[in-house]
Amino acid sequence: MATPGPARRTLAVFARNKLALTGALILLALLAFCFLGPLIHPTDQIHTDLSQANRAPGAGHPLGTTDLGYDLLGRLMYGGRTSLEVGLAAGLLATLFGTVYGAVAGYCGGWVDAAMMRITDAALAVPALFLLVVVAAIVTPGKPVLIVIIASVAWLSPARLIRGEALALRGRDYVHAMRLMGGGGGRAVFRHILPNAVGTVIVNATFQVADAILYVAYLSFLGLSLPPPAADWGSLLSAGITYTQVGYWWLIFPPGIAIVLVVAAFNLIGDGLRDAFDVRLKKN
Repeated sequence: MATPGPARRTLAVFARNKLALTGALILLALLAFCFLGPLIHPTDQIHTDLSQANRAPGAGHPLGTTDLGYDLLGRLMYGGRTSLEVGLAAGLLATLFGTVYGAVAGYCGGWVDAAMMRITDAALAVPALFLLVVVAAIVTPGKPVLIVIIASVAWLSPARLIRGEALALRGRDYVHAMRLMGGGGGRAVFRHILPNAVGTVIVNATFQVADAILYVAYLSFLGLSLPPPAADWGSLLSAGITYTQVGYWWLIFPPGIAIVLVVAAFNLIGDGLRDAFDVRLKKN
């Protein structure tokens, strides 16, 4: 019988992890809700209607309406698109830049590694949320700008992680053989070190996306997100908090639950992928 390849073994280990599969199903459901839901439940998310403001859930408005008269179910779908798009783009951009940065630092070693890592350490010494608030307060955050702002603080963790992988991989025999054959540093990083660290990169990317979605919610909660009529789950939650004392619970729970679900889903998927890429588990 033929031995299954690495990809099939990885998929098999992931499929045995019930929590990881649950996370994947939750994520698929949220993606369908945000991107396909408006086709089933179309609403006007541009024009306000104060005559419909703060209506409780009922006929025509399954989740009620917001303080500006928007249908909350439609608003949740519309805001979810923003949260997921910005979170995915920022998390992947941070992972890409941090991975290359860490791989170059770890492979080069010496004073290059020391200088690059001191920059990383200095940036990590400042709380990420503080940096995000300062930058977001200086510039007007459109969607591309918001992605860059979040990625600019999120790349630090993958950089340190991949740098450790590169330090271990640069001493392998195949890297030494490549050097003896005249290969340069670029070939070593992109053809040998990064491909052999792909498991670590993929797992870290899932956690980076989860963190990026939380950063979007943080900024929105502080009023530093996209200008109206754009929305995301953090801004919906922030607006709902204003009406806590008067009992408008439907303005708080749906966006809060959505944020918890999507972050939990990405973390469960990340845990499953970490186990799937673990060589010891593949051999069991």
